[in-house]
Amino acid sequence: MTELRQLRYFVAVAEQLSFTRAAAQLHVAQQSLSQQIGVLERQIGVRLFDRDTRGTRLTPAGEALLPGAREVLTRTEEIVAQAQRAATDRISLGFLSSTANYMLPAVVRAVRERLPRVALSTHDLPIDALVAGLREGRIDVAFTRPPLVDDLATRTIASEPVCAVLPSGHRLAGAGTVTLAELAGEDWVLTPRSSWPPWHEKYDRDFAAAGFAPRVVQRASGVPSLLGLVAAGVGVTRLARSAASIRRSGVVFVPIAGEVAETVLAWNPARDHPMRSHLQAVVTELAATTDLPGGG
Repeated sequence: MTELRQLRYFVAVAEQLSFTRAAAQLHVAQQSLSQQIGVLERQIGVRLFDRDTRGTRLTPAGEALLPGAREVLTRTEEIVAQAQRAATDRISLGFLSSTANYMLPAVVRAVRERLPRVALSTHDLPIDALVAGLREGRIDVAFTRPPLVDDLATRTIASEPVCAVLPSGHRLAGAGTVTLAELAGEDWVLTPRSSWPPWHEKYDRDFAAAGFAPRVVQRASGVPSLLGLVAAGVGVTRLARSAASIRRSGVVFVPIAGEVAETVLAWNPARDHPMRSHLQAVVTELAATTDLPGGG
């Protein structure tokens, strides 16, 4: 199979009409250049140059090959330039606020190491703003809990237990695991239903499957506020285990049997970024070797 190097050597000799000058231009030994031209001639089955005391001349076959060889080399340079432009592309990464604490440092570090020509911008957002950013093209790719909407694509990156978050003196604080049904009589603190209706619809189904509707005594807009309310004894809540990295005093995290929280890579298929697959590969490899929810 003809190599690009051989075509490049052929064009150089054809333009210089001198093996000596072409070898100097290409910074290769003249013997090596002559050998590669000979290999090219054998591969295509024709003589490309006539060499005698008067110098080097293209044969009719060589004259026929020259325009196409130039075209192939030019097109190759264009393709390489396109790949290099893609590698220097900008990508806007969204992080769900409740996952940014542990996801953002590890992901940004890995992407900078593996894709150094990619310019990153990061955005720590609540779920409603994150989904809007993906839909409107302001965010290219996001790390989030499954948004539970049909128009965004997702790929699971990591999973972790869902825990009952209890005041440190709670009767179940020392349990190895609990069931959601065991918390039926508790006061609950949860996020506002308006914060992301698809999630709260799922919560309703989970509580109904456990046989109760939670007695919600207060709602708070973020994980730190929920943890503060639990520590104050206002009520209990449930969160992914990684939320323990935000607050370690006054609360206890007890895994809920059978419940798992996923962190996913999410994107808008209608606005898919050309670097998304590369980013996905880097983060998938990172997740395979690092306990991302555990803080890396």
